[in-house]
Amino acid sequence: MPIAVTIDEGERSYIPAFGKRWLLPLYDPFLWILGADKAKQPLIEQAEVKAGFRVLDIGCGTGSMAINIKRMHPEAEVVGIDPDPDALALSMRKAKRTGLSIEFDRGFADHMPYADASFDRVFSSFMFHHLAADEKTATLGEIRRVLKPGGSLHLLDFVHEHDAHSGAPAHRHLIHRNGAVADRIESRMTSLMDEAGFADAKELKRGRNFFGPIAYFCAISPAA
Repeated sequence: MPIAVTIDEGERSYIPAFGKRWLLPLYDPFLWILGADKAKQPLIEQAEVKAGFRVLDIGCGTGSMAINIKRMHPEAEVVGIDPDPDALALSMRKAKRTGLSIEFDRGFADHMPYADASFDRVFSSFMFHHLAADEKTATLGEIRRVLKPGGSLHLLDFVHEHDAHSGAPAHRHLIHRNGAVADRIESRMTSLMDEAGFADAKELKRGRNFFGPIAYFCAISPAA
């Protein structure tokens, strides 16, 4: 089970990739073998990023999503934010090897160091299920704050697979089968987006990867 670690005394805790800091070097190879990053490609495509857009990847981890966005849209400005300094260091090394200019910042998604209305697109992939209920609410509020009017949030995460007979959630995730993280897999994502003040919140499609059922969501930051 993932264990939250403290960055420094007095600072907030976070859950590192794979739940343990010493496993970080194995994170990218493991996801590559399982093809987990392939699921992020449709998320990038649905966002319709254009030249000149400023794009933010929250909970960017080791930077794979941000790097793929920049590769697909070299004329967009791409920024990643994550609380894990070790993951950020790896992100920066990966971006440097590819020759891509990407800004990586340390911080939490529910308290971001960016100005109001400063991004055209915000991405979140496989991060939301790690957040507690109050953190989800605060994070969606922050995303709406940093998005420009008419900008959009594009979110990919695990979802519950509903039992065909009862309609109740069936917990069938290989990794997060039990415990606090399993309980945080969201069953009302579009409702949370509506409550945060987004417009046209919707689930676009569902799929499945090695770890379980997944869903793609989007929502618009309304004009003031």
